[in-house]
Amino acid sequence: MRTDIKKSLSPLVLALLTGALALVFLFAFQGWIAHGADIFLSLAQAGISWCF
Repeated sequence: MRTDIKKSLSPLVLALLTGALALVFLFAFQGWIAHGADIFLSLAQAGISWCF
């Protein structure tokens, strides 16, 4: 007897993972907006700002 096992993610789990990933990207973008100039100036002082 052969049974088929469903190996895909449920829509709820997929929606939760997508939402969590979106929150991570949102917080990273917010941090870059808030501190981007300081990050760039510190990299420029170190001489490695043009690597990015």
